Amino acid sequence: MTLRLVFMGTPDFAVPVLDAFLKAGDEIAAVYSQPPRPAGRGQKLTPSPVQAFAEQHGLPVRHPVSLKSADAQAEFAALKADAAIVVAYGLLLPKPILDAPKHGCFNLHASLLPRWRGAAPIQRAIMAGDLETGVCAMQMDVGLDTGPVLLREIVAITPRMTVSELHDELVRVGAPLMVRAVHGYAKGQIQPQAQSAEGVTYAAKLLKDEGRIDWTKSAIEIDRAVRALNPGIGTHFEINGERIKLLAAEPVAGSGAAGTALDDTGKIACGDGALNLLKLQRPGKTPVAIGDFLRGLPLPKGTRVG
Repeated sequence: MTLRLVFMGTPDFAVPVLDAFLKAGDEIAAVYSQPPRPAGRGQKLTPSPVQAFAEQHGLPVRHPVSLKSADAQAEFAALKADAAIVVAYGLLLPKPILDAPKHGCFNLHASLLPRWRGAAPIQRAIMAGDLETGVCAMQMDVGLDTGPVLLREIVAITPRMTVSELHDELVRVGAPLMVRAVHGYAKGQIQPQAQSAEGVTYAAKLLKDEGRIDWTKSAIEIDRAVRALNPGIGTHFEINGERIKLLAAEPVAGSGAAGTALDDTGKIACGDGALNLLKLQRPGKTPVAIGDFLRGLPLPKGTRVG
């Protein structure tokens, strides 16, 4: 079966899903993505990863700033799509958009719904210490990630897994899952199942302030934040007023006043346990391992970090 689809997505996470539908032989009537944004030191307007991929494959790209207007909705309906595939698009879809395709709109969500509905499910799962997460192929409705689920697959979160590693594993699993789900639904072979009313949690949008390390938290909590927020908003602390990015760390045994160096190797006391600093970055410098960092900025025992 060949489907006529509209694809709606923006970041790297969405690209393999678009690629999977192309390889399945489906017709992509149009690609919707967020408009190009300023990026890099020159702040040059840069297309989203989805737009760049779509243009490489000769697909028409649209990036309206809203889908609420009658004109935008009429343009979408005129595509006469069998379905719309939505992956981290970035705009809310009004009911006229949801209702326009023959089979509706389908979303790939990076959690095991109803856990972690919302904007940052991958990061929040790591920060919460979840042992597993997954992907869901969901039929969309007007709620926030509340629609019925067609297919889901579980992915383990290993103890040292970073957000990049989990992201890549979810994409690897999610792209073929989405193709199977949408094609199966179109053929009448898959029936969506309503989400449970129990176990609902929300993955709130990440705020920059969450990247500042609070040394009164446990070493385990801080380590989770480091693994969840890099790359992205990142994690940081201060030494003598200098902002230091913390890119990698590991929790270890140790005790002392929170935020105090316990030795001269980069071992910092936390509210519970201690954290070995592994990879850091000073302003305007390249990231370095702790040994190289300490040669430029020693942290003798008793040093306070903020």
